Amino acid sequence: MRIVSMGLVLIISLIGVFIFKSLNLPIPWMLGPLIVMLISQFFIRKINLEWPQSLRNLGLVIVGVAIGQSFQFDLFAGMGWIILIMFAMNISLTAFSVGVSYVVQRIGNIPLKTSLTCTVPGGLSQIVTFAEEEKDINLAMVTYFHVIRVISIVVLIPFIVSGHVVSGMEGSGFKLETVLPLIILIAVAWLSALIGKKVKLPVSFFLGPVFLIIFFQFIHIETPEVPLWLLNIAQIFLGAYIGLLLKPHMVKVGARILFLGIASSIVLLLFTYIQSLILVFFLQYSLPTSFLSTAAGGLDQMSLIATSVGADISVVTVFQMFRLLFVFIVTIPLLKVACAWIDRRNSQKQRNEVDISKT
Repeated sequence: MRIVSMGLVLIISLIGVFIFKSLNLPIPWMLGPLIVMLISQFFIRKINLEWPQSLRNLGLVIVGVAIGQSFQFDLFAGMGWIILIMFAMNISLTAFSVGVSYVVQRIGNIPLKTSLTCTVPGGLSQIVTFAEEEKDINLAMVTYFHVIRVISIVVLIPFIVSGHVVSGMEGSGFKLETVLPLIILIAVAWLSALIGKKVKLPVSFFLGPVFLIIFFQFIHIETPEVPLWLLNIAQIFLGAYIGLLLKPHMVKVGARILFLGIASSIVLLLFTYIQSLILVFFLQYSLPTSFLSTAAGGLDQMSLIATSVGADISVVTVFQMFRLLFVFIVTIPLLKVACAWIDRRNSQKQRNEVDISKT
């Protein structure tokens, strides 16, 4: 039955590619499967649509290799100034998301811990894991908010920057003699991802191959170029997986919460767009490079979109890696402190109410 489900997902994904290519829409190999898959599962109820995480991981490995091969070392020449900008942008984004959480709390009548966790600009998997570990947090609501954020960013950004595309990624066609070297390269990259997972490297199936290929470049080991057809396959794998993130049961959270999830994602997207204009002004990056660098999307998705729209992959990857580290080192610890403070405040409030009732 799982084979039938996966086969159906693949067919739906290919239909999405065909529709997007026919309409000349941006990034058809990822957005086509994502959007058509997202819509299809709300109508296909008799079959439980599945797409294994292992295929998503394989897609990440392929994209990671391609990103590593495109990385430019000269970016690090002016890194001191760029680090200050990245710090300022991440701090302001975190502060802005806290403000959004208070609005979400007021309008949605949501507990503060839940609203903070819903709006904090962290990675989907990291924030959901945090929510699972904390008490008194509505996990379903947090998952919905972050899934909506990821999907809205991945879907909307290509349309926003499509009019500013410099040049799409070019790649070689299918050549039989390159298949074996590519298989070996992907296998070695997969091994690096497993090692990264062992040492707790975030997004290890993406960053493991990226670091591996950058290391190969540093010691002047040549690797076979990832052809466009293989990158297209990786995009289908990722698009189908992301499209299945939003499950039908998530939309049962209520109309007000549905609206708040979408609205908060759009507001966050607008804020990062303003940040991207600042990068364009001060660092003279192109709009696609700047927007993909500041967007609060996943490192892997933003880097993949960068390859498709001709953005500076090195800049996008470095900015998104910094944001990921900022989430781990600053955002999540601060969120834990905030949740602990809220717990203490609520406990004190309950004790005061008990004391008043006794008197």
